[in-house]
Amino acid sequence: MNLNINLLQKKFGKNLIVKENLSKYSWFNLGGPADIFFRPENKDQLIKFLSEIRKNNYNMHILGAGSNTLIRDSGVKGAVIKLGSKFSDIKLLEKDTIEVGAAILDRKVSDFAKNNDIGSMEFLSCIPGSIGGAIIMNSGCYGSDISKILISIKVIDDQGNEKEIKNDKIKFYYRGTDLPKNYIILSAILKGTISSKQLILKKQEELIQRKKESQPSQIKTGGSTFKNNNEKKAWMLIKESGCDKLYVGDAKISEKHCNFFVNNGKAKASDIEKLINKVRQEVELKTGVNLELEIKIIGDEK
Repeated sequence: MNLNINLLQKKFGKNLIVKENLSKYSWFNLGGPADIFFRPENKDQLIKFLSEIRKNNYNMHILGAGSNTLIRDSGVKGAVIKLGSKFSDIKLLEKDTIEVGAAILDRKVSDFAKNNDIGSMEFLSCIPGSIGGAIIMNSGCYGSDISKILISIKVIDDQGNEKEIKNDKIKFYYRGTDLPKNYIILSAILKGTISSKQLILKKQEELIQRKKESQPSQIKTGGSTFKNNNEKKAWMLIKESGCDKLYVGDAKISEKHCNFFVNNGKAKASDIEKLINKVRQEVELKTGVNLELEIKIIGDEK
Protein backbone atom coordinates (compact mmCIF):
# COMPACT_ATOMS: atom_id res chain seq x y z
CA MET A 1 0.00 0.00 0.00
CA ASN A 2 1.87 3.03 -1.24
CA LEU A 3 -0.87 5.49 -0.49
CA ASN A 4 0.44 8.99 0.08
CA ILE A 5 -1.72 10.01 3.02
CA ASN A 6 -0.39 13.59 3.12
CA LEU A 7 -1.41 14.04 -0.51
CA LEU A 8 -4.85 12.62 0.25
CA GLN A 9 -5.26 15.03 3.15
CA LYS A 10 -4.46 17.96 0.85
CA LYS A 11 -7.00 16.71 -1.71
CA PHE A 12 -9.87 15.98 0.69
CA GLY A 13 -9.17 18.40 3.56
CA LYS A 14 -11.42 18.19 6.60
CA ASN A 15 -13.40 15.30 5.11
CA LEU A 16 -10.47 12.95 5.65
CA ILE A 17 -9.10 12.07 9.10
CA VAL A 18 -6.05 9.91 9.72
CA LYS A 19 -6.20 7.44 12.63
CA GLU A 20 -9.70 8.47 13.65
CA ASN A 21 -10.95 6.63 16.73
CA LEU A 22 -13.98 4.59 15.63
CA SER A 23 -15.44 4.00 19.09
CA LYS A 24 -17.46 7.22 18.79
CA TYR A 25 -19.24 5.82 15.71
CA SER A 26 -20.26 2.53 17.35
CA TRP A 27 -23.28 1.99 19.59
CA PHE A 28 -21.08 -0.26 21.73
CA ASN A 29 -18.70 2.73 22.13
CA LEU A 30 -15.85 0.38 21.26
CA GLY A 31 -13.19 0.05 18.59
CA GLY A 32 -9.73 1.20 17.62
CA PRO A 33 -8.69 3.70 14.92
CA ALA A 34 -9.19 3.62 11.16
CA ASP A 35 -6.07 4.15 9.03
CA ILE A 36 -8.17 6.62 7.04
CA PHE A 37 -11.66 7.83 7.92
CA PHE A 38 -13.51 9.57 5.09
CA ARG A 39 -16.81 11.41 5.13
CA PRO A 40 -17.57 12.56 1.58
CA GLU A 41 -18.98 16.01 0.89
CA ASN A 42 -21.01 14.71 -2.05
CA LYS A 43 -21.18 11.93 -4.65
CA ASP A 44 -18.47 13.44 -6.87
CA GLN A 45 -16.02 13.65 -3.99
CA LEU A 46 -16.83 10.03 -3.10
CA ILE A 47 -16.06 8.97 -6.70
CA LYS A 48 -12.69 10.81 -6.58
CA PHE A 49 -11.81 9.17 -3.27
CA LEU A 50 -12.71 5.69 -4.55
CA SER A 51 -10.47 6.28 -7.53
CA GLU A 52 -7.55 7.17 -5.23
CA ILE A 53 -7.86 4.14 -2.98
CA ARG A 54 -8.48 1.79 -5.93
CA LYS A 55 -5.18 2.83 -7.55
CA ASN A 56 -3.43 1.72 -4.38
CA ASN A 57 -5.42 -1.48 -3.70
CA TYR A 58 -6.52 -0.04 -0.39
CA ASN A 59 -9.18 -1.92 1.59
CA MET A 60 -12.52 -0.20 1.95
CA HIS A 61 -15.21 -0.52 4.63
CA ILE A 62 -18.55 1.25 4.74
CA LEU A 63 -19.79 2.27 8.17
CA GLY A 64 -23.47 3.07 8.61
CA ALA A 65 -24.99 4.31 11.86
CA GLY A 66 -22.85 1.80 13.78
CA SER A 67 -25.91 0.29 15.45
CA ASN A 68 -25.14 -3.34 14.65
CA THR A 69 -21.37 -3.18 14.29
CA LEU A 70 -18.64 -4.36 16.62
CA ILE A 71 -15.31 -2.72 15.73
CA ARG A 72 -12.25 -4.59 16.98
CA ASP A 73 -9.85 -2.94 19.46
CA SER A 74 -7.00 -2.93 16.93
CA GLY A 75 -9.11 -0.80 14.58
CA VAL A 76 -9.53 -1.08 10.83
CA LYS A 77 -6.75 -1.29 8.28
CA GLY A 78 -7.54 0.64 5.13
CA ALA A 79 -10.24 3.25 4.56
CA VAL A 80 -13.51 3.54 6.44
CA ILE A 81 -16.14 5.53 4.55
CA LYS A 82 -19.10 7.00 6.39
CA LEU A 83 -21.86 8.77 4.49
CA GLY A 84 -23.02 11.70 6.59
CA SER A 85 -25.71 14.36 6.54
CA LYS A 86 -25.07 15.14 2.86
CA PHE A 87 -26.56 11.72 2.07
CA SER A 88 -29.59 12.11 4.36
CA ASP A 89 -32.09 13.81 2.02
CA ILE A 90 -35.72 12.76 2.00
CA LYS A 91 -38.42 13.83 -0.45
CA LEU A 92 -41.92 12.92 -1.52
CA LEU A 93 -42.07 11.58 -5.10
CA GLU A 94 -45.73 10.57 -5.17
CA LYS A 95 -48.40 10.47 -2.50
CA ASP A 96 -47.29 6.98 -1.39
CA THR A 97 -43.64 7.02 -2.55
CA ILE A 98 -40.53 8.65 -1.10
CA GLU A 99 -36.87 8.93 -2.04
CA VAL A 100 -34.36 8.77 0.80
CA GLY A 101 -30.59 9.14 1.14
CA ALA A 102 -28.75 6.06 2.40
CA ALA A 103 -27.51 7.78 5.57
CA ILE A 104 -30.91 8.87 6.87
CA LEU A 105 -31.98 7.15 10.08
CA ASP A 106 -34.77 4.60 9.78
CA ARG A 107 -36.94 6.27 12.41
CA LYS A 108 -36.75 9.60 10.54
CA VAL A 109 -38.09 7.85 7.43
CA SER A 110 -40.95 6.41 9.50
CA ASP A 111 -41.78 9.87 10.89
CA PHE A 112 -41.61 11.53 7.46
CA ALA A 113 -43.94 8.85 6.09
CA LYS A 114 -46.36 9.43 8.99
CA ASN A 115 -46.38 13.20 8.40
CA ASN A 116 -47.28 12.52 4.76
CA ASP A 117 -50.00 9.94 5.52
CA ILE A 118 -47.94 7.00 4.24
CA GLY A 119 -48.38 3.72 6.12
CA SER A 120 -46.49 0.39 6.00
CA MET A 121 -43.30 2.10 7.22
CA GLU A 122 -44.18 2.19 10.92
CA PHE A 123 -41.83 -0.73 11.66
CA LEU A 124 -38.85 1.47 10.72
CA SER A 125 -39.44 3.47 13.91
CA CYS A 126 -38.19 0.40 15.84
CA ILE A 127 -35.07 -0.29 13.77
CA PRO A 128 -31.87 1.41 14.89
CA GLY A 129 -29.54 2.46 12.10
CA SER A 130 -29.73 4.00 8.65
CA ILE A 131 -31.62 3.03 5.50
CA GLY A 132 -28.48 1.91 3.65
CA GLY A 133 -27.67 -0.60 6.38
CA ALA A 134 -31.32 -1.64 6.66
CA ILE A 135 -31.37 -2.53 2.94
CA ILE A 136 -28.11 -4.49 3.01
CA MET A 137 -29.36 -6.44 6.04
CA ASN A 138 -32.98 -6.62 4.91
CA SER A 139 -33.85 -5.31 8.37
CA GLY A 140 -37.29 -5.89 9.75
CA CYS A 141 -39.40 -6.55 12.82
CA TYR A 142 -42.92 -7.52 13.84
CA GLY A 143 -43.74 -9.16 10.51
CA SER A 144 -42.42 -6.41 8.21
CA ASP A 145 -39.09 -5.93 6.47
CA ILE A 146 -37.52 -3.43 4.10
CA SER A 147 -37.80 -5.66 1.02
CA LYS A 148 -41.60 -5.23 1.15
CA ILE A 149 -41.45 -1.44 0.74
CA LEU A 150 -38.34 -1.06 -1.46
CA ILE A 151 -38.81 -0.10 -5.13
CA SER A 152 -35.17 0.49 -6.12
CA ILE A 153 -31.77 1.65 -4.96
CA LYS A 154 -29.01 3.79 -6.46
CA VAL A 155 -25.54 2.42 -5.84
CA ILE A 156 -21.98 3.20 -6.71
CA ASP A 157 -19.38 0.46 -7.09
CA ASP A 158 -15.70 0.68 -6.17
CA GLN A 159 -14.91 1.65 -9.78
CA GLY A 160 -17.09 4.76 -9.39
CA ASN A 161 -19.87 3.46 -11.66
CA GLU A 162 -23.35 4.49 -10.64
CA LYS A 163 -26.37 2.29 -11.29
CA GLU A 164 -29.98 1.86 -10.32
CA ILE A 165 -31.11 -1.59 -9.18
CA LYS A 166 -34.78 -2.56 -9.00
CA ASN A 167 -36.14 -4.61 -6.12
CA ASP A 168 -36.73 -7.71 -8.29
CA LYS A 169 -33.03 -7.78 -9.23
CA ILE A 170 -32.01 -8.13 -5.58
CA LYS A 171 -32.24 -11.44 -3.78
CA PHE A 172 -33.52 -10.79 -0.28
CA TYR A 173 -33.32 -13.34 2.49
CA TYR A 174 -33.58 -13.28 6.29
CA ARG A 175 -31.29 -10.45 7.45
CA GLY A 176 -29.36 -10.25 4.22
CA THR A 177 -29.21 -9.67 0.47
CA ASP A 178 -27.01 -10.77 -2.41
CA LEU A 179 -25.78 -7.21 -3.08
CA PRO A 180 -22.04 -7.24 -3.86
CA LYS A 181 -19.74 -6.08 -1.06
CA ASN A 182 -18.18 -3.40 -3.29
CA TYR A 183 -21.50 -1.54 -3.71
CA ILE A 184 -22.15 1.62 -1.72
CA ILE A 185 -25.84 2.47 -1.51
CA LEU A 186 -26.46 6.16 -2.17
CA SER A 187 -30.25 6.36 -2.03
CA ALA A 188 -33.46 4.35 -2.19
CA ILE A 189 -37.05 4.70 -3.36
CA LEU A 190 -39.63 3.34 -0.92
CA LYS A 191 -43.34 2.84 -1.49
CA GLY A 192 -45.89 2.56 1.29
CA THR A 193 -49.68 2.62 1.47
CA ILE A 194 -51.98 5.61 1.87
CA SER A 195 -53.23 5.84 5.43
CA SER A 196 -53.94 8.54 8.04
CA LYS A 197 -51.61 10.19 10.53
CA GLN A 198 -53.76 8.99 13.44
CA LEU A 199 -53.65 5.32 12.38
CA ILE A 200 -49.94 5.46 11.57
CA LEU A 201 -49.11 7.14 14.89
CA LYS A 202 -51.18 4.54 16.77
CA LYS A 203 -49.33 1.68 15.05
CA GLN A 204 -45.94 3.35 15.59
CA GLU A 205 -46.66 3.80 19.29
CA GLU A 206 -47.81 0.17 19.65
CA LEU A 207 -44.64 -1.13 18.01
CA ILE A 208 -42.35 1.18 20.01
CA GLN A 209 -44.10 0.07 23.22
CA ARG A 210 -43.65 -3.61 22.30
CA LYS A 211 -39.97 -2.95 21.70
CA LYS A 212 -39.54 -1.07 25.01
CA GLU A 213 -41.14 -3.92 26.93
CA SER A 214 -38.99 -6.64 25.38
CA GLN A 215 -35.65 -5.01 24.51
CA PRO A 216 -33.09 -2.98 26.45
CA SER A 217 -32.73 0.72 25.66
CA GLN A 218 -30.37 3.56 26.63
CA ILE A 219 -27.43 1.15 26.93
CA LYS A 220 -24.29 0.40 24.94
CA THR A 221 -25.39 -2.50 22.76
CA GLY A 222 -25.37 -3.54 19.11
CA GLY A 223 -28.94 -4.77 18.80
CA SER A 224 -29.68 -8.45 18.14
CA THR A 225 -26.42 -10.37 18.29
CA PHE A 226 -27.48 -13.59 16.55
CA LYS A 227 -29.95 -14.28 13.76
CA ASN A 228 -33.01 -16.27 14.73
CA ASN A 229 -32.87 -19.94 13.85
CA ASN A 230 -35.65 -21.55 11.77
CA GLU A 231 -36.85 -23.69 14.67
CA LYS A 232 -36.28 -21.34 17.58
CA LYS A 233 -35.50 -17.74 18.30
CA ALA A 234 -31.88 -17.03 19.26
CA TRP A 235 -32.78 -15.72 22.73
CA MET A 236 -34.61 -18.97 23.54
CA LEU A 237 -31.60 -21.07 22.52
CA ILE A 238 -29.31 -18.86 24.64
CA LYS A 239 -31.61 -19.11 27.67
CA GLU A 240 -32.21 -22.86 27.32
CA SER A 241 -28.45 -23.43 27.11
CA GLY A 242 -27.97 -21.58 30.41
CA CYS A 243 -25.90 -18.84 28.76
CA ASP A 244 -28.02 -15.85 29.77
CA LYS A 245 -25.87 -15.10 32.86
CA LEU A 246 -22.49 -15.46 31.14
CA TYR A 247 -20.08 -12.52 31.02
CA VAL A 248 -16.50 -11.69 30.05
CA GLY A 249 -15.07 -8.73 31.95
CA ASP A 250 -17.56 -5.90 31.47
CA ALA A 251 -19.19 -7.59 28.46
CA LYS A 252 -22.53 -8.92 29.67
CA ILE A 253 -25.82 -10.25 28.37
CA SER A 254 -28.86 -8.04 28.85
CA GLU A 255 -31.23 -9.24 31.59
CA LYS A 256 -34.13 -7.92 29.55
CA HIS A 257 -33.33 -9.76 26.31
CA CYS A 258 -30.54 -12.33 26.18
CA ASN A 259 -29.81 -11.85 22.47
CA PHE A 260 -28.55 -8.35 23.32
CA PHE A 261 -24.92 -8.17 24.44
CA VAL A 262 -23.90 -5.11 26.41
CA ASN A 263 -20.81 -3.02 27.11
CA ASN A 264 -21.45 -2.49 30.80
CA GLY A 265 -18.94 0.34 31.01
CA LYS A 266 -15.35 -0.77 30.66
CA ALA A 267 -15.60 -3.70 28.22
CA LYS A 268 -13.22 -4.05 25.29
CA ALA A 269 -14.41 -5.16 21.88
CA SER A 270 -12.42 -8.37 22.48
CA ASP A 271 -14.54 -9.04 25.61
CA ILE A 272 -17.75 -8.79 23.58
CA GLU A 273 -16.27 -11.05 20.90
CA LYS A 274 -15.10 -13.61 23.49
CA LEU A 275 -18.58 -13.61 25.02
CA ILE A 276 -20.13 -14.11 21.56
CA ASN A 277 -17.84 -17.09 20.92
CA LYS A 278 -18.48 -18.53 24.38
CA VAL A 279 -22.27 -18.39 23.91
CA ARG A 280 -22.01 -19.79 20.39
CA GLN A 281 -19.96 -22.80 21.54
CA GLU A 282 -22.22 -23.50 24.49
CA VAL A 283 -25.43 -23.27 22.42
CA GLU A 284 -24.00 -25.62 19.79
CA LEU A 285 -22.86 -28.06 22.46
CA LYS A 286 -26.24 -28.12 24.20
CA THR A 287 -28.65 -27.79 21.24
CA GLY A 288 -26.67 -28.68 18.13
CA VAL A 289 -27.53 -25.27 16.63
CA ASN A 290 -24.70 -23.13 15.24
CA LEU A 291 -25.89 -19.56 15.83
CA GLU A 292 -25.18 -17.17 12.98
CA LEU A 293 -24.13 -13.59 13.73
CA GLU A 294 -26.51 -10.75 12.95
CA ILE A 295 -24.09 -8.04 14.06
CA LYS A 296 -21.10 -7.32 11.85
CA ILE A 297 -17.59 -7.57 13.29
CA ILE A 298 -15.04 -5.43 11.45
CA GLY A 299 -11.33 -4.86 11.88
CA ASP A 300 -8.29 -7.09 12.06
CA GLU A 301 -7.69 -9.61 14.77
CA LYS A 302 -4.36 -8.91 16.46
